[in-house]
Amino acid sequence: MAKALAELAGEAGIEVIVAADPANAAGLRDCQVVIEAVPERLKVKSEVLRHLAGACDAVIVTTTSTLSVTDLALASGAPDRVVGLHVSLPAQEHKLAEVARTELASEEAVADVVAFAEALGRRVVVLADRPGFITARLLYGYLNRAVDMVESGYATKEHVDAAMRFGCGYPVGPIAMVDSIGLDVLYDALSSLFRTTGERAHAPAPLLKELAAAGRRGQKSGHGFYKYSAPGSSQMVAGSEDESDGEGTPRAVESVGVVGSGTMATGIIEVFAKAGYATTFVARSAEKVDRVTAAIKKSLDHQVAKGRLAESDRDAVIARVNGVTSIGELGDVDLVVEAVVEDLAVKLELFRALDQVCKPGAVLATTTSSLAVIEMAAVTERPADVVGLHFFNPAQIMKLVEIVSTVCTAPDAVATAQAVCARTRKHPVRCGDRAGFIVNALLFPYLNDAVRLTEAGFATKEQIDAAIKDATGFPLGPFDLLDVVGNDVSLAIQQVLHDEFHDPGLAPAKTLRDVVSAGHLGRKTGRGFFSYA
Repeated sequence: MAKALAELAGEAGIEVIVAADPANAAGLRDCQVVIEAVPERLKVKSEVLRHLAGACDAVIVTTTSTLSVTDLALASGAPDRVVGLHVSLPAQEHKLAEVARTELASEEAVADVVAFAEALGRRVVVLADRPGFITARLLYGYLNRAVDMVESGYATKEHVDAAMRFGCGYPVGPIAMVDSIGLDVLYDALSSLFRTTGERAHAPAPLLKELAAAGRRGQKSGHGFYKYSAPGSSQMVAGSEDESDGEGTPRAVESVGVVGSGTMATGIIEVFAKAGYATTFVARSAEKVDRVTAAIKKSLDHQVAKGRLAESDRDAVIARVNGVTSIGELGDVDLVVEAVVEDLAVKLELFRALDQVCKPGAVLATTTSSLAVIEMAAVTERPADVVGLHFFNPAQIMKLVEIVSTVCTAPDAVATAQAVCARTRKHPVRCGDRAGFIVNALLFPYLNDAVRLTEAGFATKEQIDAAIKDATGFPLGPFDLLDVVGNDVSLAIQQVLHDEFHDPGLAPAKTLRDVVSAGHLGRKTGRGFFSYA
C-alpha cells in the first residue's frame, strides 16, 4: 500500500517523503498529509499513529481497511487529525478511494484527505467509520470463501478463477485477486474483520497464513497461489498452474439426447448440434417439439444474417436435430442431458426412467444449478455414470460449464464430460457435489452480504454499486446484478446455500425477502432494488 500510494502521489506531482522509522519522523514536520501504511494490526498501527501525532501537526491518514478508525484516532492522541483512507489494490488499475470520517475528525482534516485522494485520480466515497468500509466488508468474505474452496480440495484455483471469469464476466478470478492484494494483507484484514463481526466468512482460511509464512505473499513476492515473472509483476509464469485434467479415458460420444423444451434446453440442443453431434431432444408434446425446432431455426437464421454462420452449415445443424415426445427414443444415445424444471421429485422420476431406457455405458447428466447430483445418481443402478453438467444461460453464448462429480462418479464419466465440453467449445471447470457448485456458492453470498450492508446502514445501494465497480472492474454492482438475475431466483439460491451449510451468515437478508414478497423481482417485473419503469 505504501509503495502504491507513493507512486500515485509522484505521478500526480505531489512531493513524497518516505519515513521507514515512525519513531524518527522529524522529516515529516512540514508535510500537509502524513500516511501510515503498516500491517493491519491494532497495536502496531496505534503505536505508529501516536509517534506521527507527536512528530508533526499534519493531517494523519490511516490506511486500515478493517480496524476502527475511531479507536486508532483515540490511540494517536490527536483524534481531530486522523482520517481513514482505503485505496483498492492494485491502485494503478482501480479508481476507488474510501474516506472514513469519525465523529472526532475535523471538517478541515476530512476535506484535506478528500482533496488528496482526488489529486491521485480517485473517485472518492466518504463514509462513516465502519470497520471494513464497503469493499473490504464485501470482497474479503468472497475471496476467503474462494480460498476455502481451494484449501478443501473442492476445486482447483484455476477452476475457481475460470468459473468466476466465464460465469460472471469478472475481469479477474478471486484467487488471482488474492495474489494482487497480498496473502499476508488479506489474512491480517480478515483476522481483524472476524474480531469485529464473528462471521464464519471472515475467519481467515488457514492456507493464507501457511503460504504467507512460506514467503508466498502474492504478486509482490513473485509467488502466491500462482508464480509471477518477478516480484511486483502481474505476469504469471507460463506453466505455473498445477491444474490436472484428472484421470480416466473419455467414452466415445457421437449421439446426444436432451430432455426438456425450455430456454436452457433449447440452447443446449443448439450447442450440441452445432458441435456435430446427432441430437435427439424429448419434449412433452408435438407442439413443444415444433416450438423448440422453430426457436433453434430462428437462432441459426439470425447467425446467418449476421455472417457468423454459412447457410449450408445452418442446414446441416438443423438436419442433426430430431425432436420426439418419448424418452424411449433415447435408448441408443451415448450421453443424455436433462434440462427439465428445477424440482427434485421431477428429476428423480426422470432419472429412474432414463436408467431403464438408456444403454449400458451411456453417461447421464443433469443441468441442475442447486440440487444434489448424488440424489439423482442414487435412484439409478448406474451411479458411476451420473455427472452434473451445469450450463449457464444462454447456453449457446455462455462459455462456462461446471462439471460436477459425486462420490460415485467414475473418472471416465468426468473425462467424457470434459471431452464433450471441448468439442462444444465450452470452458469446463470441475468441482464436487455441494450446493451452489462454484459460481453460485461464491456469487450469491456476496450479493446477500451487499443487501445486509444497506440494512446495517453502511452505505446506500447506489454507493455500494459504484464502489464495487470502481474497486474491482466488475461489470455490475451487486444490486444491479440482483435485479438482472431476479431477486426471487437469488432468494431461492441463497436459501439453498443456507440449508446446506447451516451458516447463520448465509441466511437470506430480510430486505431481499421483502422485495420478493412485494413482487419487486428485478428487471423482468420493471422494479427490483431499482425501478425500470
